[in-house]
Amino acid sequence: RRMVENERIRDITIHALARLAEKRDGDTGNHLRRTQEYVRLLAEQLRGNPRHAAALDDAAVAALARSAPLHDIGKVAIPDHILRKPGPLTEAEWITMRTHAREGRDALEQAERDLGGPAEFLTYAKEIAAHHHERWDGTGYPDGLAGEAIPLSARLMALADVFDALTTRRCYKAPMPAAEARERIASDRGRQFDPEVVDAFLACFDAFREVALRLEDPVPGEE
Repeated sequence: RRMVENERIRDITIHALARLAEKRDGDTGNHLRRTQEYVRLLAEQLRGNPRHAAALDDAAVAALARSAPLHDIGKVAIPDHILRKPGPLTEAEWITMRTHAREGRDALEQAERDLGGPAEFLTYAKEIAAHHHERWDGTGYPDGLAGEAIPLSARLMALADVFDALTTRRCYKAPMPAAEARERIASDRGRQFDPEVVDAFLACFDAFREVALRLEDPVPGEE
């Protein structure tokens, strides 16, 4: 019972931190819950691939899903006039916005140092925070990593994050139909996304769509 309670406290703390970051970006709704489920689905599907089976046992899949909500924790360091800007960002503002990846990793690493050393459960969280905007072809940020140099955790989060961004309403756009988002992601197989992660996504697309519908954000004015 004590172990279960400690795990519950840990999970509540992770979500509280992630929610605080999300509160500053008021257009994200159930983004944390959806992307957490998408990462879980991708990991469970991908472990059917012999190359990844050993790395994606039950404990790893649970840890990946647990860590996913912290992917944008670094946004707490982004000024409001950039983070909440309703229109397009300038090039200078984009440079600042992109710093959220390193800021998130650095904050988690500093927390570990403050507590006296590495925390195993934050391993994936640091990878995801730092590298979920890297691209398979090496044109992403912050470090321009390519291919399998990008941690697997971040490669999963990258696809989950983009699918959610495409299929949800924002103040500047309507949601894209899931089928159209599916084709958009498939077209970026081997460019933005790990080909094997895209294959896993296509194999479990119906489950993605179910999560999107179940955790759909309310339409403004219909809450």
